[in-house]
Amino acid sequence: MPQAAATISGIQKMVLYETRARYFLVGSNHAQTKHRVLKIDRTEPKDLVIIDDKHVYNQQEVWELLGRLDLGNRTKIGQKGSSGLYRAVTAYGIVGFVRFLEGYYMVLITKHRRMADIGGHSIYKIEDTTMIYIPNDSVRVTHPDEARYVRIFQNVDLSSNFYFSYSYDLSHSLQYNLTSLQRPYELWSSAASPAKVEAHARSKQDSFDIFEDEGLPTQGEQGFVGTEPYYKYVWNGKLLERIKDIVHPDWLMYIIHGFCGQSKLLIYGRPVHITLIARRSSRFAGTRFLKRGANCEGDVANEVETEQIVHDASVMSFTAGSYSSYVQVRGSVPLYWSQDISTMMPKPPIRLDQADPYATVAALHFDQMLQRFGSPIIILNLVKKREKRKHEKILSEELYPAVINLNQFLPPDHRIDYIAWDMARYTKSKLFNVLDRLSMIAENVTGVLRTNCVDCLDRTNTAQFMVGKCALAYQLYALGMIDKPKLQFDTDCVRLFEELYEDHGDTLSLQYGGSQLVHRVKTYRKIAPWTQHSKDIMQTLSRYYSNAFSDADRQDAINLFLQVYQPAENKPHLWELPTDFYLHQTSTMALPYNRRSYTLWWSDGVISYLPVPYDEVACEDTMKKVKVKRLNRFDESIDIYTEFFKPYELTSFDDTFCIAMTNSAREFMPKSVGVDPSPFTVRKPEETGKSVLGKSSKEETVLQRKTAASAPPPPSEEAITSTSEDDSEEDRDDEGSVSQRSTPIKLLTESGESSRTQEMHQTIKEPYGLDLSKCPADEDMLIYERVPVSRFPGDSVYAISVPQVDRDSRDVFESHVMAGQGQVRALCRDDVLMYREYVKNRYM
Repeated sequence: MPQAAATISGIQKMVLYETRARYFLVGSNHAQTKHRVLKIDRTEPKDLVIIDDKHVYNQQEVWELLGRLDLGNRTKIGQKGSSGLYRAVTAYGIVGFVRFLEGYYMVLITKHRRMADIGGHSIYKIEDTTMIYIPNDSVRVTHPDEARYVRIFQNVDLSSNFYFSYSYDLSHSLQYNLTSLQRPYELWSSAASPAKVEAHARSKQDSFDIFEDEGLPTQGEQGFVGTEPYYKYVWNGKLLERIKDIVHPDWLMYIIHGFCGQSKLLIYGRPVHITLIARRSSRFAGTRFLKRGANCEGDVANEVETEQIVHDASVMSFTAGSYSSYVQVRGSVPLYWSQDISTMMPKPPIRLDQADPYATVAALHFDQMLQRFGSPIIILNLVKKREKRKHEKILSEELYPAVINLNQFLPPDHRIDYIAWDMARYTKSKLFNVLDRLSMIAENVTGVLRTNCVDCLDRTNTAQFMVGKCALAYQLYALGMIDKPKLQFDTDCVRLFEELYEDHGDTLSLQYGGSQLVHRVKTYRKIAPWTQHSKDIMQTLSRYYSNAFSDADRQDAINLFLQVYQPAENKPHLWELPTDFYLHQTSTMALPYNRRSYTLWWSDGVISYLPVPYDEVACEDTMKKVKVKRLNRFDESIDIYTEFFKPYELTSFDDTFCIAMTNSAREFMPKSVGVDPSPFTVRKPEETGKSVLGKSSKEETVLQRKTAASAPPPPSEEAITSTSEDDSEEDRDDEGSVSQRSTPIKLLTESGESSRTQEMHQTIKEPYGLDLSKCPADEDMLIYERVPVSRFPGDSVYAISVPQVDRDSRDVFESHVMAGQGQVRALCRDDVLMYREYVKNRYM
């Protein structure tokens, strides 16, 4: 087998250089040992001309290339003191290229922040971008409306919840990404239809393997068969469409919009990461009242795929680690419906726009779900059933017959399950517990759950939290973290998960509805503080204001960013359109030559693969023999370990582990000594690390210290000893240890049972919860003396004896090391019995 060509797993850093005639975009890997160069022509006023030479440069070669370019572009040959090549900007990825009425713009990521880590693959949030106009001033043809289009385009705030990864496909689920793709080259190319891009087989190869198809043309120099993203959840797909067939795939980086958060659950010192990734659909995307129901292609408004990943963080590798993933979906009711906002009111009337007796739009939508998730698909419809004035009930009366109509043609084993439950009515009742009913529904969910209310915001988020809580219990049970798949409220684990889901819900609500959540999990538990009601009112007013005054501008920005509308000279401007209906309903303008069947409403081949998703089945017709070639594991361009820890540069732990995640041990676990450290123990409100007001005990201590620091200084030392408030609050550290200051203690021991001692007992009674009826004896008070700097004799590390480690501890450590190397020990009898019990309860 020939030696593999040098490759870059993903261009992670780039520098843009500028001359009068060209831009030179130099991209490199993290170690900056391998580089690629894009040449962008600046002499074309309206066309985009990009040249990728397909060559991989080392650092010396790229410096020589830049030196030649600098010398060749100077005003006079040999002139010193002037430069012909200017460094314009440093970037970390290409968002895309866009054109309005003049020339092309290039959008680059200039700042990013790491938000999560999955198997050594980092997920980043875009922090800042820059938009660069490509043609130079000498060829620029100005247009009076260009600046307005630029402002509309920039209304999409790319620094607000847009995410990307250099090595992990965020548009697909973990299950899909862990399945190595084996496709021939014609399926990998851009000409392949989405229906063809389904062939792949399960494999345990790592993500940095190179697949080489025999007898097929190779891409560039390396013969790497790449993977196509799921474009439904990609937001810059149209912006990269112009260069997709021109440049090397390493330049292409796809971003998603939604939410990404990661929290750490500490189980007796064993770290477990809980990751939540929400992917917003880029089809039929928009704001609350302007995008309702579905379009003619089956895409629904506010469609979000939420995936929760649980993995043992003590092992980073995908091959040796333990991972669990669960996916659920939210989306508007898949019907032709809308709300009239001509006269803005809190609840505009719901109307059905088109008659759809054969449920064609619902068929298109559920066909997409069958391809994506397989069967069974479960609908949880939370809209109201009983109303004095028919409002939400209109949607239920149309959706249920549509599901019945579609189910009569599906095989019985793969029919759509429909659950309708009036969550709002149950909330008002004092006889029923909303969360208990949701728990019952969650326990019976065995497939992919699609949840909706009217807005798919407040009720939907609480329902998804309860389903996710139930799934989390089974995930932890499958990973061997708990002995039964049950989690209770008021535990550190559930508090951590609830906070993660509320951040998730607030983010999605802001993106679609214009405000944070109005009703939260605590609202439905009926334990929300009285201050929450005023916050709910403010969120309602904020949502109303956003829907009335800013949603139209946001909708225009989304349409322009997603290239749903593309400006041109001979068409009306975006702001002149009375409606964007025909932009999102493109099929309504075409004649129905290939009308879908009303009975066989699914795509070809879907039924034959159920219950497995069509996208995750190996198709023998498109499979070819694949020769797997493993590259050098110590090459920094492909090895995940070196990409994560960066041994080639001087760094620190703060930079390497810079993810600011919520930690169960730090934020929720009680600080007092002697309590059960398990995150699955039910805590009383006074025991938790967070107070009623939502501030951690650490934050409250810092606040008290700041308040004490701003107060006037005490008049004398006697006053300090008499109040001793500083002793009980300021001198006590976060861990509750005893102060090392000895002056007040010394004065107290001299005075005996004085009034100052009694006052000290009163001051420590509240924070410690103690009732000291008697004063401590003098010999007890002498214990509180200054602690020496070191407890070792001679203050030398050489005087310390080596600690003895027992055999059991060494065996545990050796098993962890072997697991990290991919050598998992054989299961003992107890493990086998536990696994059999799990299989029996889960599948039999």
